[in-house]
Amino acid sequence: MNQTKPKYTNALAREKSPYLLQHAHNPVNWMPWSDAAFKKAEAEDKPIFLSIGYSTCHWCHVMEHESFENEEIAQMMNDAFVCIKVDREERPDIDHVYMAVTQMMTGHGGWPMTVIMTPDKKPFFAGTYFPPRARFGRSGMVELVPKIADVWKAQRSEVLNSAGEITEALKESMDGIGAGEILGEESLKTAFEQLLKSFDNERGGFGTKPKFPTPHMYSFLLRWWKRSGDIAPLAMVEKTLQEMRRGGMYDHVGFGFHRYSTDRNWLLPHFEKMLYDQAMLALAYLELYQATHNENYAETAREIFTYILRDMTSADGGFYSAEDADSEGEEGKFYVWTESELRELLGDSDAEFLKEVFATQPDGNFTEEATGHKTGGNILHLAETLEAHAIKLNLSEDVLKEKIEELRGKLFLKRKERIHPYKDDKILTDWNGLMMAAFARGARVLNEEKYAEAAEKSFGFLKENLLKSGRLLHRFRDDEATITGNVDDYAFVIWGLIELYEATFKAPFLKSAIELNTTMLEHFWDDETGGLFFTANDAEELLVRKKEIYDGAVPSGNSVAMLNLLKLSKITGDLEFLQKAEEINRAFSPQVFRAPSAYTQFMVGLDFAVGPSSEIVVVGKKSEAEEFLKELNHLFLPNAVMLLKDENAEIEEIAEFTK
Repeated sequence: MNQTKPKYTNALAREKSPYLLQHAHNPVNWMPWSDAAFKKAEAEDKPIFLSIGYSTCHWCHVMEHESFENEEIAQMMNDAFVCIKVDREERPDIDHVYMAVTQMMTGHGGWPMTVIMTPDKKPFFAGTYFPPRARFGRSGMVELVPKIADVWKAQRSEVLNSAGEITEALKESMDGIGAGEILGEESLKTAFEQLLKSFDNERGGFGTKPKFPTPHMYSFLLRWWKRSGDIAPLAMVEKTLQEMRRGGMYDHVGFGFHRYSTDRNWLLPHFEKMLYDQAMLALAYLELYQATHNENYAETAREIFTYILRDMTSADGGFYSAEDADSEGEEGKFYVWTESELRELLGDSDAEFLKEVFATQPDGNFTEEATGHKTGGNILHLAETLEAHAIKLNLSEDVLKEKIEELRGKLFLKRKERIHPYKDDKILTDWNGLMMAAFARGARVLNEEKYAEAAEKSFGFLKENLLKSGRLLHRFRDDEATITGNVDDYAFVIWGLIELYEATFKAPFLKSAIELNTTMLEHFWDDETGGLFFTANDAEELLVRKKEIYDGAVPSGNSVAMLNLLKLSKITGDLEFLQKAEEINRAFSPQVFRAPSAYTQFMVGLDFAVGPSSEIVVVGKKSEAEEFLKELNHLFLPNAVMLLKDENAEIEEIAEFTK
């Protein structure tokens, strides 16, 4: 079959990133972030148009279609700028720096991110999504591009002064971070009180809309419940994780969670699915299962793992990054159902049953975010608990579940015939570390060997492909491993290895965790004020070398590293690990003290540091201790570490106190 040759091809066609390849045939003369791009800008005396996004970002697709595929706008951009595209997931170091710039200049951030800067990388204009033409008071590309081009030519000195001032302000904001006093239990209490004030008692979660899952908030709340004995934090976690699981944010047909909810009720999601959300949410549901012994929470974790193993795992064991929200040019099209489709597939009786349970409507319940119009499609969701539905339908809950599973299977098979959303199949070291941790924890808590096997295979993939000469690389795709690893890569993989040791008691995983931890401290540690830089000391030099502590959609490397160090200190008896953890605490305490609830993964580590914490040493063969370990892993013991002392001498070398 003859394929039509694209009308345009730019320099992104030689890249591996799925996001960059999506833009390889735009009429915009995109270049990747490279010395060549900046030299070209200098030689042609043009500013840089930097656009940062990711492959499953809905509004990135919108801006591409509206502006970057528009020949008129593309020509304006090519005439005025040297245009650079960056995949934020490939280059989080660049994204972090220019996101800080965007937030500093505009008061908000997001993707697609748009930054205009000088050929020496100094920004003088920033924003996020821009429509093609002015709309509702928002400047459009048609007006914006010539205006910036004119300013660059006619007011060059003012532009350069502004760029210099913005850069200095950015550097000062980094330099102003100094060490303070070590935080303690009072900060844990403050974090809980702040979360309590913003908690939505009716629908769960925090604030109104949009609502993000932010699983480490719930991990912290469970620890505060354990510490304080106050039932409120446990109730907050249960309320939220129940509402999320019942809502449209959950894929009731194929499993796994969508990115976030655009509404207060967890009904209308942005439909992309991210690997890191699945990992962190699986951990949250597992911990809630340990705290309550409610089997529904264990089942949700199992369903997440089913989705990952089925759809997001490579043959070699690496985990893919994400699935898009859009298919066939429409957001959510793959996931929604009209009532006529359901009736045709299931028949009248089962369609009516599904309507009762999953709250479908004749005109649909899926409303487009941009227009507010109903599409006719239905997002399946449970308007009430299964218990309430069982009572209404005069069925036992077990029979109801069996019926739902029967219909789910039919819907799943039918949905497989649709055009599937795009899968971003790059394999990122940091996100794989999180998923490795989740599977290893799942193996322990659910007593499922296949989850330990998935975690082991994942580390085998990382070791084979992304660990070179003792150093981690960040991204693997299409047989190419590249990009110097960042602190998240190290911290998250170390987390996964600690979990994997506790799941299998295989000492090489613990040895690898300690080796990677040593490498991380060597290349990322800040000798002046403590804490870990995001980039290595031999990585590409950017405007600033940032240290991240904010726990956003993904927890910060410093927060995860602090807990890793505390656990490694407990496991090995090495007090140097404890000292480094205390220095991370001190390094970020002035920031964290102001708003502890914004740093809930940090609070998880702080809870361990404040203690009490304990080491559980199992003496004897693992096979002889299976029942004991099963009971132990059923309990919520967040501040305990576990070791196995058997005839293997390796653990004695690592943890001398076990001799």
